[in-house]
Amino acid sequence: MDFKVGQKVVYPNHGLGVIEAICVREVCTGQTCEFYQLRLIATNSIVMVPTANAREVGLRPPITPDGCHRLLQVLAEDFEDPPMDWKGRYKDFTERMRTGDIFEIAYVLKTLVYLNTIKPLSFREKRLLEKARYLVVSEVAEALRRSVGQIDSLIDQALEQACAKHQNGRASRAFAARM
Repeated sequence: MDFKVGQKVVYPNHGLGVIEAICVREVCTGQTCEFYQLRLIATNSIVMVPTANAREVGLRPPITPDGCHRLLQVLAEDFEDPPMDWKGRYKDFTERMRTGDIFEIAYVLKTLVYLNTIKPLSFREKRLLEKARYLVVSEVAEALRRSVGQIDSLIDQALEQACAKHQNGRASRAFAARM
């Protein structure tokens, strides 16, 4: 996967960035290595990613508009009950976030939004929810070329649908279990 200078990319767990340069640097072993120099949009910081490891790191192009529509559908779908053990859940969620896969991040977002409606989240989970929301909203806004505010409302609508479907499904499953 080759990226070009000026191209927008997604750096896992940090969000959108722009490739500012492709440069060769000497590394500590005395060898030279080619790097993508990206500027992260959220923090304006610079990250150097070895071009040979870009795929392993999870560097990828942003989601397409068609992918955004699919993502919004996935966000609106029902889901399985999350584990109630917060430690295991948190570990699973952080692993999903590290993949950089927007659909994995959306799963974390949807699940944490639902959990937040039924009980207060821990401080760590609140931060994870904020990060997941930022990553999804910013990438979809970029792909659809819309404002963050417009995308926020689309995401909120999808999440409300998912939570409602999940609540209805839970009630149905509980009723069926009593029969």
